[in-house]
Amino acid sequence: MPTSQPVLDALYHYPVKSMAGLRLDKAVLSQQGLPFDRCWMVADARGRFVTGREYPELVLVGASPAADGVTLSAAGRQALFVPNTAFDKPIDATVWGDAFQAWEGAREADAWISGFIGAPLKLLWTGARTARRVRTESQVPLSFADGFPLLLIGQASLDDLCARIGRPLAMTRFRPNLVVSGAPPYAEDSWKRIRIGDAVLRIVKPCERCVFTTVDPDTGTRGLDQEPLRTLAGYRRTPAGVIFGQNVVADSEAEIIPGMPVEVLECVSQGPAA
Repeated sequence: MPTSQPVLDALYHYPVKSMAGLRLDKAVLSQQGLPFDRCWMVADARGRFVTGREYPELVLVGASPAADGVTLSAAGRQALFVPNTAFDKPIDATVWGDAFQAWEGAREADAWISGFIGAPLKLLWTGARTARRVRTESQVPLSFADGFPLLLIGQASLDDLCARIGRPLAMTRFRPNLVVSGAPPYAEDSWKRIRIGDAVLRIVKPCERCVFTTVDPDTGTRGLDQEPLRTLAGYRRTPAGVIFGQNVVADSEAEIIPGMPVEVLECVSQGPAA
Protein backbone atom coordinates (compact mmCIF):
# COMPACT_ATOMS: atom_id res chain seq x y z
CA MET A 1 0.00 0.00 0.00
CA PRO A 2 1.24 3.55 -0.70
CA THR A 3 2.79 5.33 2.28
CA SER A 4 2.51 9.00 3.15
CA GLN A 5 6.12 9.66 2.14
CA PRO A 6 7.14 9.00 -1.47
CA VAL A 7 10.69 7.77 -1.97
CA LEU A 8 13.02 7.41 -4.92
CA ASP A 9 12.74 3.69 -5.64
CA ALA A 10 15.07 3.28 -8.62
CA LEU A 11 17.40 5.10 -11.04
CA TYR A 12 18.01 4.09 -14.65
CA HIS A 13 20.02 5.43 -17.54
CA TYR A 14 20.17 4.32 -21.17
CA PRO A 15 23.62 5.09 -22.61
CA VAL A 16 22.62 4.30 -26.21
CA LYS A 17 19.13 5.42 -27.21
CA SER A 18 16.78 2.40 -27.44
CA MET A 19 19.40 -0.08 -26.22
CA ALA A 20 19.18 -1.81 -22.83
CA GLY A 21 19.23 0.39 -19.75
CA LEU A 22 21.31 0.12 -16.58
CA ARG A 23 20.10 0.46 -13.01
CA LEU A 24 22.20 2.83 -10.93
CA ASP A 25 23.04 2.69 -7.22
CA LYS A 26 23.53 6.47 -7.18
CA ALA A 27 24.09 9.31 -9.63
CA VAL A 28 24.90 13.00 -9.80
CA LEU A 29 21.87 14.65 -11.34
CA SER A 30 22.43 17.71 -13.52
CA GLN A 31 20.38 19.91 -15.80
CA GLN A 32 21.12 17.49 -18.66
CA GLY A 33 19.82 14.58 -16.58
CA LEU A 34 21.72 11.48 -15.49
CA PRO A 35 25.34 10.84 -16.53
CA PHE A 36 25.75 9.12 -19.92
CA ASP A 37 22.01 9.00 -20.53
CA ARG A 38 21.40 8.76 -24.32
CA CYS A 39 24.85 10.11 -25.14
CA TRP A 40 25.02 7.70 -28.09
CA MET A 41 22.37 6.93 -30.69
CA VAL A 42 21.75 4.67 -33.68
CA ALA A 43 20.95 6.55 -36.89
CA ASP A 44 20.45 6.00 -40.59
CA ALA A 45 22.84 7.26 -43.27
CA ARG A 46 21.33 10.75 -43.11
CA GLY A 47 21.73 11.09 -39.34
CA ARG A 48 18.04 10.54 -38.58
CA PHE A 49 17.46 8.78 -35.28
CA VAL A 50 16.56 5.09 -35.35
CA THR A 51 14.90 3.47 -32.32
CA GLY A 52 13.17 0.38 -31.05
CA ARG A 53 10.04 1.59 -32.79
CA GLU A 54 11.59 0.51 -36.08
CA TYR A 55 14.02 -2.12 -34.80
CA PRO A 56 12.80 -3.72 -31.54
CA GLU A 57 15.95 -5.88 -31.40
CA LEU A 58 17.90 -2.82 -30.27
CA VAL A 59 16.68 -3.41 -26.70
CA LEU A 60 18.72 -6.64 -26.64
CA VAL A 61 22.01 -4.76 -27.04
CA GLY A 62 23.82 -3.89 -23.85
CA ALA A 63 25.71 -0.60 -23.57
CA SER A 64 28.20 0.07 -20.77
CA PRO A 65 29.48 3.67 -20.74
CA ALA A 66 32.76 5.14 -19.58
CA ALA A 67 34.37 8.55 -19.79
CA ASP A 68 36.29 7.51 -22.90
CA GLY A 69 33.64 5.51 -24.76
CA VAL A 70 30.99 2.82 -24.65
CA THR A 71 31.06 -0.98 -24.81
CA LEU A 72 28.39 -2.74 -26.89
CA SER A 73 27.41 -6.34 -26.16
CA ALA A 74 24.80 -8.85 -27.31
CA ALA A 75 24.22 -12.58 -27.05
CA GLY A 76 26.30 -14.50 -29.54
CA ARG A 77 28.48 -11.53 -30.50
CA GLN A 78 31.87 -10.38 -29.31
CA ALA A 79 31.67 -7.24 -27.19
CA LEU A 80 33.00 -4.08 -28.81
CA PHE A 81 34.52 -1.07 -27.09
CA VAL A 82 33.84 2.11 -29.08
CA PRO A 83 36.19 4.95 -28.07
CA ASN A 84 34.92 8.49 -28.29
CA THR A 85 37.97 9.32 -30.38
CA ALA A 86 36.49 7.19 -33.19
CA PHE A 87 33.80 9.82 -33.73
CA ASP A 88 35.85 12.15 -35.89
CA LYS A 89 33.36 13.69 -38.30
CA PRO A 90 30.47 16.11 -37.62
CA ILE A 91 27.04 15.13 -38.91
CA ASP A 92 23.68 16.89 -38.93
CA ALA A 93 21.57 14.67 -36.67
CA THR A 94 17.79 14.68 -36.31
CA VAL A 95 15.62 13.57 -33.36
CA TRP A 96 11.87 14.22 -33.62
CA GLY A 97 12.40 17.21 -35.90
CA ASP A 98 15.24 18.70 -33.85
CA ALA A 99 18.26 19.22 -36.11
CA PHE A 100 21.64 19.64 -34.42
CA GLN A 101 25.27 18.66 -34.84
CA ALA A 102 26.51 15.30 -33.55
CA TRP A 103 29.49 13.09 -34.39
CA GLU A 104 29.95 10.01 -36.59
CA GLY A 105 32.94 8.00 -37.79
CA ALA A 106 33.00 4.91 -35.56
CA ARG A 107 33.04 2.55 -38.55
CA GLU A 108 33.68 -0.61 -36.53
CA ALA A 109 30.64 0.16 -34.39
CA ASP A 110 28.57 0.95 -37.48
CA ALA A 111 29.40 -2.50 -38.89
CA TRP A 112 28.74 -4.21 -35.54
CA ILE A 113 25.27 -2.65 -35.17
CA SER A 114 24.38 -3.09 -38.84
CA GLY A 115 25.30 -6.76 -38.63
CA PHE A 116 23.23 -7.32 -35.53
CA ILE A 117 20.13 -5.52 -36.81
CA GLY A 118 20.45 -6.51 -40.46
CA ALA A 119 20.18 -2.97 -41.85
CA PRO A 120 22.74 -0.27 -42.75
CA LEU A 121 22.98 1.85 -39.60
CA LYS A 122 25.56 3.98 -37.80
CA LEU A 123 26.38 4.96 -34.24
CA LEU A 124 26.46 8.66 -33.32
CA TRP A 125 27.86 10.47 -30.28
CA THR A 126 26.66 13.78 -28.88
CA GLY A 127 30.23 14.94 -28.42
CA ALA A 128 31.85 16.00 -25.17
CA ARG A 129 29.13 18.67 -24.94
CA THR A 130 25.80 18.25 -26.62
CA ALA A 131 24.81 20.92 -29.13
CA ARG A 132 21.11 20.21 -28.63
CA ARG A 133 18.73 22.07 -26.30
CA VAL A 134 15.19 21.47 -25.02
CA ARG A 135 12.85 23.15 -27.50
CA THR A 136 10.90 25.13 -24.93
CA GLU A 137 13.89 25.90 -22.67
CA SER A 138 16.93 26.96 -24.68
CA GLN A 139 19.16 27.00 -21.60
CA VAL A 140 18.60 23.29 -20.87
CA PRO A 141 21.05 20.93 -22.63
CA LEU A 142 19.62 17.75 -24.12
CA SER A 143 21.22 14.53 -25.30
CA PHE A 144 19.60 12.17 -27.81
CA ALA A 145 16.58 11.74 -25.47
CA ASP A 146 13.20 12.24 -27.12
CA GLY A 147 12.46 15.71 -25.77
CA PHE A 148 13.43 16.18 -22.13
CA PRO A 149 16.36 15.16 -19.90
CA LEU A 150 14.41 12.96 -17.46
CA LEU A 151 11.34 10.73 -17.28
CA LEU A 152 9.63 9.96 -13.96
CA ILE A 153 7.07 7.19 -13.33
CA GLY A 154 5.35 6.17 -10.10
CA GLN A 155 5.58 2.48 -9.21
CA ALA A 156 1.94 2.54 -8.10
CA SER A 157 0.97 3.84 -11.55
CA LEU A 158 2.58 0.80 -13.17
CA ASP A 159 0.98 -1.50 -10.60
CA ASP A 160 -2.43 -0.07 -11.46
CA LEU A 161 -1.81 -0.49 -15.20
CA CYS A 162 -0.68 -4.10 -14.72
CA ALA A 163 -3.81 -4.85 -12.68
CA ARG A 164 -5.96 -3.50 -15.50
CA ILE A 165 -4.10 -5.61 -18.08
CA GLY A 166 -4.06 -8.69 -15.88
CA ARG A 167 -0.32 -9.48 -15.95
CA PRO A 168 2.93 -7.93 -14.71
CA LEU A 169 5.04 -5.70 -16.95
CA ALA A 170 8.63 -4.65 -16.33
CA MET A 171 9.14 -0.99 -15.49
CA THR A 172 12.05 -0.95 -17.97
CA ARG A 173 9.52 -1.34 -20.80
CA PHE A 174 8.66 2.34 -20.20
CA ARG A 175 12.30 3.46 -19.95
CA PRO A 176 12.07 5.83 -16.96
CA ASN A 177 15.03 7.52 -15.32
CA LEU A 178 13.35 8.04 -11.96
CA VAL A 179 10.94 5.59 -10.32
CA VAL A 180 9.06 6.79 -7.25
CA SER A 181 7.26 4.51 -4.80
CA GLY A 182 5.03 5.29 -1.84
CA ALA A 183 2.60 7.59 -3.68
CA PRO A 184 -0.89 6.82 -5.02
CA PRO A 185 -1.28 5.78 -8.67
CA TYR A 186 -0.72 8.72 -11.04
CA ALA A 187 0.13 11.09 -8.18
CA GLU A 188 2.97 12.34 -10.39
CA ASP A 189 0.35 13.85 -12.73
CA SER A 190 -0.36 16.50 -10.12
CA TRP A 191 3.22 17.30 -9.15
CA LYS A 192 4.85 20.51 -10.36
CA ARG A 193 8.06 20.68 -8.30
CA ILE A 194 9.75 18.04 -6.17
CA ARG A 195 12.95 17.70 -4.16
CA ILE A 196 15.13 14.59 -3.92
CA GLY A 197 18.03 15.15 -1.55
CA ASP A 198 19.46 18.52 -2.58
CA ALA A 199 18.12 18.28 -6.13
CA VAL A 200 15.05 20.32 -7.10
CA LEU A 201 13.19 19.07 -10.16
CA ARG A 202 10.36 20.49 -12.26
CA ILE A 203 7.70 18.26 -13.76
CA VAL A 204 7.24 19.85 -17.18
CA LYS A 205 4.65 17.83 -19.09
CA PRO A 206 3.19 14.32 -19.43
CA CYS A 207 4.99 11.81 -21.64
CA GLU A 208 3.05 10.68 -24.71
CA ARG A 209 3.56 6.96 -25.26
CA CYS A 210 3.99 5.05 -28.53
CA VAL A 211 4.37 1.56 -29.96
CA PHE A 212 7.79 1.21 -28.29
CA THR A 213 5.97 0.38 -25.04
CA THR A 214 4.70 -2.82 -26.69
CA VAL A 215 8.29 -4.13 -27.07
CA ASP A 216 9.28 -6.73 -24.47
CA PRO A 217 12.70 -5.68 -23.12
CA ASP A 218 13.65 -9.33 -22.50
CA THR A 219 12.80 -10.71 -25.95
CA GLY A 220 13.04 -7.70 -28.26
CA THR A 221 9.65 -8.49 -29.79
CA ARG A 222 6.40 -6.54 -30.02
CA GLY A 223 3.35 -7.94 -28.24
CA LEU A 224 0.66 -9.02 -30.69
CA ASP A 225 -2.00 -7.84 -28.22
CA GLN A 226 -0.67 -4.25 -28.48
CA GLU A 227 -0.37 -4.01 -24.70
CA PRO A 228 0.11 -1.89 -22.70
CA LEU A 229 -0.75 0.78 -25.25
CA ARG A 230 -4.22 -0.66 -25.85
CA THR A 231 -5.19 -0.49 -22.17
CA LEU A 232 -3.56 2.91 -21.63
CA ALA A 233 -5.55 4.31 -24.55
CA GLY A 234 -8.74 3.32 -22.76
CA TYR A 235 -8.18 5.56 -19.75
CA ARG A 236 -5.10 7.76 -20.34
CA ARG A 237 -5.90 9.37 -23.67
CA THR A 238 -5.59 13.17 -23.83
CA PRO A 239 -5.63 15.67 -26.72
CA ALA A 240 -1.82 15.34 -26.76
CA GLY A 241 -1.89 11.54 -26.95
CA VAL A 242 -1.81 8.51 -24.65
CA ILE A 243 0.17 9.52 -21.56
CA PHE A 244 2.11 7.59 -18.93
CA GLY A 245 4.87 9.19 -16.86
CA GLN A 246 6.09 12.75 -16.60
CA ASN A 247 8.93 14.63 -18.33
CA VAL A 248 11.22 16.33 -15.85
CA VAL A 249 13.99 18.97 -15.76
CA ALA A 250 16.43 19.32 -12.86
CA ASP A 251 17.02 22.87 -11.67
CA SER A 252 20.02 22.01 -9.50
CA GLU A 253 22.94 19.59 -9.50
CA ALA A 254 23.16 17.06 -6.68
CA GLU A 255 23.78 13.41 -5.94
CA ILE A 256 20.65 11.31 -5.63
CA ILE A 257 20.41 7.78 -4.22
CA PRO A 258 17.50 5.31 -4.26
CA GLY A 259 15.77 5.36 -0.89
CA MET A 260 15.89 9.14 -0.59
CA PRO A 261 12.57 10.82 0.28
CA VAL A 262 10.73 12.63 -2.49
CA GLU A 263 9.33 15.91 -1.17
CA VAL A 264 6.49 17.39 -3.19
CA LEU A 265 7.09 21.16 -3.16
CA GLU A 266 4.29 22.26 -5.48
CA CYS A 267 1.31 20.72 -7.23
CA VAL A 268 -0.70 21.78 -10.25
CA SER A 269 -4.32 22.66 -9.66
CA GLN A 270 -5.58 19.58 -11.43
CA GLY A 271 -3.75 16.70 -13.09
CA PRO A 272 -5.00 14.34 -15.80
CA ALA A 273 -7.69 11.96 -14.66
CA ALA A 274 -6.60 8.42 -13.80
